[in-house]
Amino acid sequence: MDVRVGDKLIMKKNHPCGSNCFDVLRIGMDFRIRCEACGREIMVPRVKAEKSIKKILREEKEGEPPKSYSYT
Repeated sequence: MDVRVGDKLIMKKNHPCGSNCFDVLRIGMDFRIRCEACGREIMVPRVKAEKSIKKILREEKEGEPPKSYSYT
């Protein structure tokens, strides 16, 4: 799965604060993601994170059309 630092992830389940949108801060064996609503940062194992991603939103560079990826 092509997840990059700076992407926004829409997850299948909500964070306890009620939001399901997270920013990717770090990738590797674990993902460090930040909840957009409350700002809480969490480390999630890569396998678990990839299973719970609903959609990846990526801001493209100038001149490229925006892309979003949906995994179901």
